[in-house]
Amino acid sequence: MSPLPLTKLASPALLFKESSIDYNLDLMVELAGDSSRLRPHVKTHKCPNIIARHIQRGITKFKCATIAEAEMVAKNGATSLILAKQPVGPDIARIIELAVHFPDTEVLAIVDNEGSIIQLAQALSASTVRLGLLADVDCGMARTGIAPGPALYELYSKLVSEPRIEASGFHVYDGHIHDADLATRRSRSAQALANVLATKRELEKQQRPVPRLVAGGSPTFVIHAANPAVTECSPGTTVLWDTGYQDAYPDLPFKPAAFVMTRVISRLSEDAVCVDLGHKAISADKPQPRVRFDRLPEAVLETHSEEHLVIRSPHCQDLEIGEALIGIPQHICPTVALYDHASILNEHDEVIDRWPIEARTRQLTI
Repeated sequence: MSPLPLTKLASPALLFKESSIDYNLDLMVELAGDSSRLRPHVKTHKCPNIIARHIQRGITKFKCATIAEAEMVAKNGATSLILAKQPVGPDIARIIELAVHFPDTEVLAIVDNEGSIIQLAQALSASTVRLGLLADVDCGMARTGIAPGPALYELYSKLVSEPRIEASGFHVYDGHIHDADLATRRSRSAQALANVLATKRELEKQQRPVPRLVAGGSPTFVIHAANPAVTECSPGTTVLWDTGYQDAYPDLPFKPAAFVMTRVISRLSEDAVCVDLGHKAISADKPQPRVRFDRLPEAVLETHSEEHLVIRSPHCQDLEIGEALIGIPQHICPTVALYDHASILNEHDEVIDRWPIEARTRQLTI
């Protein structure tokens, strides 16, 4: 498409800057040391065009939050995917159907209890495929998973014994480690991983191979990247970045690559305006400020409802009704999921393309 000025876009709008996405992906590969050590989490962007940019760099393994995301990456060239959610209910049949439909993609899932292993093994008995399963390890997050030690040893041994299942390793998410200080983060990460590695060694002594250890998110990415015991790192937010991580982790030099555009729709006073950036256009899961506008330093974000956001700043006096503002979200992952497409910006902040947020839906075809 011909370059389009931002003024032609309806608001609110989701924007991606192409060059910043490329910068972040190149930095991810550099920090990991090799593209084969990356298994990025696609929940951040849910976008096939961004998957293509990963694959151009040799990043062909992905982590997914939903089967729709898994289908998206499989049909766009992924060699391997992990569904980072224990299959339950209809998703047991769906994950098997995914594996049948995409025989050239390694399809993996996670489990944390013997009952789920039995259910999956029974479902696989009527299928022509084997399914790879990783033990979901709770290293302190206390959300899902099984603690390292005897219980993990027994669970993984059960995986090894099932003929229709491929025991595929450990999945270790440490989202509870989000200290701003890198040294503290590194120390806590080492503590969290110590018992996991001890259980892995014990299994391998008994000829129960643990072929991969998939660890971490964005805050601990650089820590795991430097640890040869971690087979694959799975950052997500690093590809788009946001102000939440930018402020919390100054040691991670990624660039914001996703933005929202909004317009002034009403003036409350000389120093306060209302814009059309409500809960339906930017994630409201975090406390304010949920968005940062460079044009409005020291802005206070006040009333925030479904369609509206009130902003108070001395600089509001310079804004006209209908004027556009560009902001960086505080939490990009759930913000992206609110839009069906992103408008793509070039270096001159012109719109040059439109990319679908395809996997924001819970179901594609499977």
